[in-house]
Amino acid sequence: MTPVMNATDLQAFLARDFGQVAADFTVERVDGAGVCLRLKVAERHLRPGGTVSGPAMFGLADVAMYLAILSRIGPVALAVTTNCSMDFMRKPAAGQDLRAEARILKLGKSLAVGDVLVFSEGVVEPVARAGLTYAIPRATG
Repeated sequence: MTPVMNATDLQAFLARDFGQVAADFTVERVDGAGVCLRLKVAERHLRPGGTVSGPAMFGLADVAMYLAILSRIGPVALAVTTNCSMDFMRKPAAGQDLRAEARILKLGKSLAVGDVLVFSEGVVEPVARAGLTYAIPRATG
């Protein structure tokens, strides 16, 4: 399916509607497969032991899937996460950005299901995997 919002559109949407976190993320790619989103890892994303925290990785996966869905349906700010299951498989490097590859598996009228692989910059194997479901609000009008 051809995206209706490109990387520039999604980055502008984040800045406008989610300014509190927009500076943390860069939309690197939007295509028929999904979205690639980068988390610019900073000190606030780390936990003791010198690794990126689970909540920071969850946030990256969640925002990546949200943007993948919006890339297909347009700027629907009220689409919300209804389920997420996340596996943390490897310790990401503290000094490296994280990259999420989000892929939509099913996009219906009221639900979207997808998966996200999270990679630490410079590492081939994913550091985490998430499966997410989103509720899509009914169109009004």
